[in-house]
Amino acid sequence: MLNIAVFVSGRGSNLRAIHTAIEDGRLQASITLVVTSRDRAGAAEWAEAEGIPVLSVHHVQPSEVAKVLLEALGQHQANFIALAGFLKLIPSEVVAAFRNRILNVHPALLPAFGGTGMYGHHVHEAVIASGAKVSGATVHLVDEEYDRGPIVAQRCVPVQDDDTADDLAARVLEIEHSIFPEALELFAQNRIFVRDRRVFVIK
Repeated sequence: MLNIAVFVSGRGSNLRAIHTAIEDGRLQASITLVVTSRDRAGAAEWAEAEGIPVLSVHHVQPSEVAKVLLEALGQHQANFIALAGFLKLIPSEVVAAFRNRILNVHPALLPAFGGTGMYGHHVHEAVIASGAKVSGATVHLVDEEYDRGPIVAQRCVPVQDDDTADDLAARVLEIEHSIFPEALELFAQNRIFVRDRRVFVIK
């Protein structure tokens, strides 16, 4: 079973989707820790109300973040990390300690529309401006760079001619809420095999 630390920066809708999947029996896991980069993130308030331990790294000195995170992850026996709208780059020491055990969900079809600055509505505005006809969500393993790790799962949605960024964001978020728990469950079942930059699902 996965003991997941969920990292968030905002409202935490994907955190709640993961929690719902656990409650419904669709994901064999528990959430042992929520890490937030903001003191007043809505996700932190929700987690505290659910009795889930919360760690804020907002005021932690950059040079100390890796140490603080690794200590907390060990204390709460986390063996997997899910990035659910976490806007900070994960320290390389944490990536190394959790190699192939950190998943991120990104609101576009990587490798397009990823990297520094590509988060939230910035992504959807860029997709619409590009003239792309499809967008979607990507779940990928995390390495030392933004949005560059091996892709685990993707799902598409259409981009409509009259879409605003809000319209597209809502459509993509809906599939994020299903694809992220599904990808986590593949790891819970030990059905993921990684070779170089390719991820294979064991049938």
